[in-house]
Amino acid sequence: MAWGGGGMGGGGGGPIMGGNAAGRGAGLPFGGIPSELQDGVDTLLADEPVHPDPDLAFSQRSSDQERKRLTLTRLLTEYPRTLIWASILVVVISIVAQLGPKLTEIAINDGMSPGHKSMLVVAVVAVVYLVAVLVTSVSQRAQVRATGRLAAWVMNDLRVKVFTHLQRLSLDFFTEEKAGVLMSRMTSDIENLQQLLQDGLWQFAIQGLTMVVITVILFLTNVRLAFITVVLILPVLILISLWFRRSSERGYDRVRDGIANVLADLSESLHGVRIVTAHNRQRHNIVHHRNVVGEYRDANNYTAQINAVYGPGTQLIGVLGQAALLAIGGNMVLHHQLSLGALVAFFLYLNRFFQPIQLLVQQYNTYQQGQASVAKLRQLLDTEPSVMESADAVELGNIRGAISFDHVDFGYDPAVPVLEDVNLRIAPGETVAFVGPTGAGKSTMAKLVTRFYDPTSGRVLIDGFDLREVTLHSLRRQLGVVPQEPFLFAGTVGDNISFARPDATTAEIEEAVVAVGLTEVIERLGDGLDTVVHERGQSLSSGERQLIALARAFLAHPRVLVLDEATSNLDLQSETKIEAALDVLLENRTAVLIAHRLSTAMRADRIVVVDEGRIVEIGSHAELVAAGGRYAEMYATWERQADLEGHRAITR
Repeated sequence: MAWGGGGMGGGGGGPIMGGNAAGRGAGLPFGGIPSELQDGVDTLLADEPVHPDPDLAFSQRSSDQERKRLTLTRLLTEYPRTLIWASILVVVISIVAQLGPKLTEIAINDGMSPGHKSMLVVAVVAVVYLVAVLVTSVSQRAQVRATGRLAAWVMNDLRVKVFTHLQRLSLDFFTEEKAGVLMSRMTSDIENLQQLLQDGLWQFAIQGLTMVVITVILFLTNVRLAFITVVLILPVLILISLWFRRSSERGYDRVRDGIANVLADLSESLHGVRIVTAHNRQRHNIVHHRNVVGEYRDANNYTAQINAVYGPGTQLIGVLGQAALLAIGGNMVLHHQLSLGALVAFFLYLNRFFQPIQLLVQQYNTYQQGQASVAKLRQLLDTEPSVMESADAVELGNIRGAISFDHVDFGYDPAVPVLEDVNLRIAPGETVAFVGPTGAGKSTMAKLVTRFYDPTSGRVLIDGFDLREVTLHSLRRQLGVVPQEPFLFAGTVGDNISFARPDATTAEIEEAVVAVGLTEVIERLGDGLDTVVHERGQSLSSGERQLIALARAFLAHPRVLVLDEATSNLDLQSETKIEAALDVLLENRTAVLIAHRLSTAMRADRIVVVDEGRIVEIGSHAELVAAGGRYAEMYATWERQADLEGHRAITR
């Protein structure tokens, strides 16, 4: 065929070409390689190692390892070697970096004091000082490299873990949770955690260990001065730090919620931009977004205020403490109770003692943000799917397609029933249409067949198997679903058709295209199956998107097909094409049709009338019209409306 999509088969990687016909046809920027650079690219690719496909197995049930509670400790201990090496480097940095003041004391007392002047001592001390600086510098470089690699590995694993968990969650979770909130978990929360693991946590450890090392050295230098430092200064610092911890925990939790709400509101506005424009809601949306952003700003202002108290407060305590110790230490030197070198070393260490406190303030902010992000991610990962695969679920073999509703009750909210005591048998290969008023429960019955939800009571069976007793993969690989609004993914038309079967060959895709009557559309697209689909398929008409969805279902070869109002949003011409495609698609398959248009329902073997969560009538179109019941009333109304529309068309 003229539109045949080369490269859509079982994969294979040809040479990278300079052109990008699909991109040019779709009005996209040039995405190929300029001809003058092609030789260089080929040279680089010649030395590129082979990267095999990752060996990844997905299971609907999370493993024991995946169910372990998310904590910072658990994240870090996934890579013990790197963790141990980074910890050793932290200890080395914390100790070696503190040799300077002690070496200064030695240089003053043994090389510069009257009666102890020695250039050799000063020279040796200078060399040792230089070596200590070099060791510290090399250790810091190695530590940054090790912690950076550790953070990169941990974040990679965490992103995959969160994404995998989202794939397992049931539809009710995504109905209740905002998309923007979920995006904030995958973006800002994980980025905060990465910053903590890459730098904040290790700096926190270095500064904390530095304080311990300095405290020990202070006591070794002079017990009296060290005791005054610990008794007078540390308790005040501890009290203000405890206040800061409680306040910052509340503040950063508000910040995390605030950014999640900002992203959620932004995502909703972008996805609904056409409706916003059509109804002149721009001003209202700006006001609402300003309020949402304002709440986020207030949360950040709160954290800034407590930081403004804590930072200068600790500085003031440090300055006052140093002033008191200078007076006491100077008096001790005058009375020959302390050497001048020891006093200088003590104050150098004292300055270093307060410096980590200031750095700890900054790192504690990072730590609190990271912990808040961990709490949000932990809450997400602790969410259990409402539709769980049983531990002893069995593989469902090739089915014939017999569907049974056995005394089924269901409610999205258990307190508000949607279906009550539903009993229905659908024979293999039979097409059954569900009709009834909006909210009657038609789509809900279809969702139970696909096990998007489980009944509150009763059973849904296929070929006699309770759906709760079979694996989800073996069930859904034999089901096909065509929604009212087909969703097209970023990629080409061919990618979207082969979505359920990525390994399908070009010939199989072309067979599906011909079967559903999509040939004319593909030829008109210019680049055929390689035509790039814009976001959500907005560059295609509703009918074209629906035909692609039907081709996707045909290629999957399902035994049971569920069509949720597949023609309700189409014009008459598109509906005719879709119904012709349905004739091919429904052949030899069990089908459940959710129909608003009775023209679609009339094609079914049987029609099930649903009202207020109950089945009120079952039969063929002719039987139900003859019965004169609820369906007959619906059909009479539909005929009058059709006649009225036909009359209007003639008078025009």
